[in-house]
Amino acid sequence: MSRPPRLCSCGRVVPHGTRCACQIASTRARNARHDAKRPTATQRGYGGEWRAARADHLARHPCCTLCSAPATVVDHIIPHRGDKALFWDRSNWQSLCTPCHNRHKQRVERATS
Repeated sequence: MSRPPRLCSCGRVVPHGTRCACQIASTRARNARHDAKRPTATQRGYGGEWRAARADHLARHPCCTLCSAPATVVDHIIPHRGDKALFWDRSNWQSLCTPCHNRHKQRVERATS
């Protein structure tokens, strides 16, 4: 059974389960404003020294802590939030695959923010 279309706040009729073009444009604009204010990766501490330490950690711990797939991300177990001591504490690092990092870990961090 198909669900009926809905009326967007802009007045357009939108099929169920899809987003209106105005909503997509609004989200893109909001994300662009956020990204414009955000410091670069290097400014946040993810420069050359981090890339070398990350590569070393992934070589020593090549599997995702959550699902055992090949790891591609070094994640801070406790978010460092700019604390350099916590940032560089290797006991606070875990190897994750990209799907686990993007799905599970980000959901946990959003819930505790």
